Amino acid sequence: MRATVWTVANALGVVAGTPGELLTALLDAPRRPDRVVLPAGPPGVRELVDDLRALGHVRVALEGPAPARPAREERPRLSDPYGVCAADPVRVTRAYEDDPAAHGGLRAAWLRAGQALVRDGQTPADRALALLAALPGDAAAHLRGELAALAADAPWTVAGVREGRVTALTVCGGRPVETDDPRTRAVACLDDGTRLTLDERGRLRTPASPVPRLVEAVAATLATHPATALAAVGDTVLGGDRMGSVHAFSLSGLHQAALHSGRVTALTATAGPRVYSGGADGTVRAWRPGGAAGGTPVVARRPHPVAALHARGPVLAVAWADGLVELRDPRARAVRRFRPGPAVRAVAVLPDGSLAVGTDTACVRLRPV
Repeated sequence: MRATVWTVANALGVVAGTPGELLTALLDAPRRPDRVVLPAGPPGVRELVDDLRALGHVRVALEGPAPARPAREERPRLSDPYGVCAADPVRVTRAYEDDPAAHGGLRAAWLRAGQALVRDGQTPADRALALLAALPGDAAAHLRGELAALAADAPWTVAGVREGRVTALTVCGGRPVETDDPRTRAVACLDDGTRLTLDERGRLRTPASPVPRLVEAVAATLATHPATALAAVGDTVLGGDRMGSVHAFSLSGLHQAALHSGRVTALTATAGPRVYSGGADGTVRAWRPGGAAGGTPVVARRPHPVAALHARGPVLAVAWADGLVELRDPRARAVRRFRPGPAVRAVAVLPDGSLAVGTDTACVRLRPV
């Protein structure tokens, strides 16, 4: 059933590991007509089909059960990273579900990263990289070396993994800052070191010590007009709202622009300030507060909401609601992409050029190659 849920989630542009998570994700996602085809055979599929049809916008077709597997067909050896990365990922998933042995930690990594692994178009190198990023801390030592060798053709190397939930990421004073509090929607820092957090109600939270008058004024504004996204750069605090507008609060005044159709879901900014905003409408726009009207080019567009943003200099990291992470560097020939499997909650471009990716299970640091 896991493989079926992952396949449906990939087809519908959400991230989910169980039928309940799938339905919740679809209820929260923008409504658009979708169609999926499911195999009729696996247990629980009929119930899932009924639940999907009840949503009203998902058309579901059932295909006949797959032909019986020949008795002589052998499944891949589940402790062999070379074998599982090259094999049919749906068959590997079902084999791991049937076999509770740890296989050196490879089973836990597969079931954590599985939605990325069963996705069409993934190469053995892509799967090896996702497995390497998902390996538990107590995994067999030889697996890391073998997976790293398998992932040699991927555009990244895994520079480090810290297990544990991450809900927000940024960089303050050259150092990464992360939070694991589920009530924190975003974290940001002013140049003077003042740390700001946006809570789940859209209110601005600050340290108990005295804060700049600007921060007090922004906190008072958001107390009555909650924000959906937060960022800061220099002495400017940025907030996004559910109507698609971005507001830049600074000592020189307030600037605002309507950048999205629907809720602003992510913000980041670099010196200037140059602001990047992401929305539920699937666009990332660039904006200079106080600049010319209409000067808000689309930097990226996909048919999925933006989940997180972070910029450092000209480099922009974008996470999307379907689990894709992109590193956009105008100096590179192509956009670098990564799918960890779980939903991405936060991203940050670190001072050394590596990329931190935060999920509900880990913070993974990737280095471009």
